[in-house]
Amino acid sequence: MKSEPKWMALWAATVGFLLDACDVLLYVFAIQSIREEFGLSAAQAGLVSGFTLVASSVGGVGAGMLADRIGRRRTLILTILVYSLASGGTALSTGLGSLLAWRFLGGRGRGGEWSAGAVLVAEWWPAHQRARAIGVMQSGWALGYMLAAVLAALILPTWGWRALFLVGVLPALVTVGIRRKVSEPEAWLKQEKAAPLSALFREPLRRNTLLGTSVATAVLLGYWGLFTWLPSFLSAPREAGGAGLGLSAGSAWMFAMQCGALAGYLTFGWMADRFGRRPVFLFYMGAAAALTPVYGLAPQWAGDSAAAALLVLAPLMGFFGSGYFSLFGAMLAELFPTASRGAGMGFAYNFGRAISAAAPWAVGAVADAHGLSHGLLINSAFFAVAAALMMALPETGRRELS
Repeated sequence: MKSEPKWMALWAATVGFLLDACDVLLYVFAIQSIREEFGLSAAQAGLVSGFTLVASSVGGVGAGMLADRIGRRRTLILTILVYSLASGGTALSTGLGSLLAWRFLGGRGRGGEWSAGAVLVAEWWPAHQRARAIGVMQSGWALGYMLAAVLAALILPTWGWRALFLVGVLPALVTVGIRRKVSEPEAWLKQEKAAPLSALFREPLRRNTLLGTSVATAVLLGYWGLFTWLPSFLSAPREAGGAGLGLSAGSAWMFAMQCGALAGYLTFGWMADRFGRRPVFLFYMGAAAALTPVYGLAPQWAGDSAAAALLVLAPLMGFFGSGYFSLFGAMLAELFPTASRGAGMGFAYNFGRAISAAAPWAVGAVADAHGLSHGLLINSAFFAVAAALMMALPETGRRELS
């Protein structure tokens, strides 16, 4: 069974997304070391993350359009090669300017990888299993996060952040397997011609485009504002508004959080196929909005027990603060026809990434003034907004793709 085309597509997209996530999180774990070497403020370090998100949005929209024209598999291969090259290049950075340049190039590939991989999986899997398959693909993010945490703990203290980024060249090897084992979905092979990007903003697609983009934007603002700074929050001293756990302990807490995220992705997919996309998303959003301020203020209200409280809450924070991403690969695919699916998914998700570039900078700016714990609190509102916007979208579960 697992040699079927749908399983090969799922394998390719999951591994590609795993390595994509690992590369993103290498910067998150190395952010303090890079700040020290280049003399960056918290706002400047957040700006690099924000700049990378802008690049990801450009790459995601472009890759979505490209996937409609040259195929989902070919686009997936190209995007993996781009972010692998850029990760190695990041190790050669000499200051803020070159760091921004390499992270911009890497962002182009990483944003494009999701657009190509998600549409590949969505078109190969039937409606009653689609959210579960996307949940498996999305779990690659949690696994990549865990891999980055392990690599950071092993490499960063001894060899430094430059050696850490050299490891990011290795994903290029995965493209050999994708080229040999993965085939294009029948839905794409049957289409006559890809639709132009402008079709997304004409009837009958305009409403779906605007609402899908709005939901993704609100979610991504909350996610990147929160998770870009969580490792620093956990390791920073309490007088700076952090949890005071130190680098190695902070990595352990993030690992626990990503175990929760892994369960969250998989559970969301199963529940969304069983109960529908919208009610499950609303449940996750409500929990994420409630947990974010509790987690950010834990060092203040828990006192000497803060470390234990943060460890207990970490899996829940990961479960509800990340698992909802399994919605987008399924729901966005179901909102657009084949000729516009790659472009539609790429635009809706990655326009949100561009806007969310402001979140790491905003949290960093608040952190400079009031400490990281208060900076994290602003993300709760974004989760609440996403829940409200979701009510305007149709329930797309059980919709077959054609």
